Amino acid sequence: MSARQPAILFITADELRKDALGCYGNTAVPTPSLDRLAASGTIFDRAYTASPWCLPSRCSIVTGRYPRNHGAYSNFRDHVLSPEIPNLYTVLGRDGYTTAHIGKCHYAPVPYGDTAPDRTLPYQEFRDYYLSLGMDHLALQDDKQVSVWFYDDYTRDLEAAGHLEAYRAAVWDRGADKVFTFPGPAEWHPDAWVGRKSCEWIESYDGGQPPFCWVSFSGPHFPFDPPEAYLARVDDQQLGEPHLRPEEWSEPGRLHYRSFHSRGRAEGGGYRDRDADYWHRLRRNYQANVALIDDQIGLLISAAEKRFGANLVIVFTCDHGEMLGNHGFWGKDCGFYEDVLNVPLLLRRADGVGAGTRSDRLTSLVDVFPTLLATAGVEPVGVDGRHLDDSGHAHVVAEGEGFLTVTDGRHKLVMAHRDDTRYTEMYDVEVDPHEFNSVAGRPEYADAQHELQAAGLTNMINTVLP
Repeated sequence: MSARQPAILFITADELRKDALGCYGNTAVPTPSLDRLAASGTIFDRAYTASPWCLPSRCSIVTGRYPRNHGAYSNFRDHVLSPEIPNLYTVLGRDGYTTAHIGKCHYAPVPYGDTAPDRTLPYQEFRDYYLSLGMDHLALQDDKQVSVWFYDDYTRDLEAAGHLEAYRAAVWDRGADKVFTFPGPAEWHPDAWVGRKSCEWIESYDGGQPPFCWVSFSGPHFPFDPPEAYLARVDDQQLGEPHLRPEEWSEPGRLHYRSFHSRGRAEGGGYRDRDADYWHRLRRNYQANVALIDDQIGLLISAAEKRFGANLVIVFTCDHGEMLGNHGFWGKDCGFYEDVLNVPLLLRRADGVGAGTRSDRLTSLVDVFPTLLATAGVEPVGVDGRHLDDSGHAHVVAEGEGFLTVTDGRHKLVMAHRDDTRYTEMYDVEVDPHEFNSVAGRPEYADAQHELQAAGLTNMINTVLP
């Protein structure tokens, strides 16, 4: 392995709240592995996702571009990431790295309409497409539900071990409402499989070229399904209650009004008729899944340190957050709240540089791509992000299909178009941290709103029409 090029370990979880980690203040469940990682590098307090949807966010991470510039802007439309756009695998591969991806990819819309509770369908076309993006090695576990609906690598192993049928039944159980414990041994949970496969790859690495490995856990994304043993790790007294105001959803002009008042599952996972016990169980299961992931990350980092020593760079983040009952929702779809957009981001540099530091620079997940490339000595071209050691952004955006937010870290402007209706909301997260009261149109916020509107337009012009 070249002395100038470090091993790069990029770790992500799916739908992980920032405040689920001890280094960001969580007390409901210990996260010692991630806290140790944080202490050995830099904690970023104001990092924002580029999109509140899995697919656009992941495509932004891997390309360093906002969704409008990589084209994969929806979880549901047939807009996939083009292999022609430079990405982490192709660029690092050209510079001599061996590239591996273990876990969730989700670079193409899942055919949700084809799924059925009594069968698991072929998935080879998706696996082939992911490999076309430049990976040298792929061990695919493409989301908990996807691994029930379709045969990815994890599914085949799970079926051979005799646990697929029980997991499929649990995922499809409407009475469980996506809150249950994993119906098999803990070592066969999707996140345990991803951790195990990652350690195996690192331990078997031949050392011929510098490695880049993206380890992508699909938890704690719903369904909320930790192994039962992990529930004992959670301090129920520290779970807290969802942030709710009964009068919040009396305003039909609010973006999520219809989601909240719909019957059954709605946009963003909203339920208006779930009781306190449901939200408590959901939050407890979520935290237990975080504990499982933390265990796996501990094993993973230990294996990487043993194999690569101090010449190792580690970045940890997620694609977006999770509502966890706040405002009456779980999930994230079209979520403009800090719960979803403000994400954890940890950077550990090689040789212990920058250990024990914390940054309040305004950053975006599009910054991960240029940062990792710079680590490898590669100059990024055609990206919207900047190196995490730079001065940060004056504004960052999060976007997707019919949706755009712009924030300066305090004021946040939300613009959305849904069912022929246009929505504009704005929040002052310093005064109103739980984002209950829109201040859009208020005279005292006119200057701030104008600035955010101008920043959003400038951002679009600078990237779409460079």
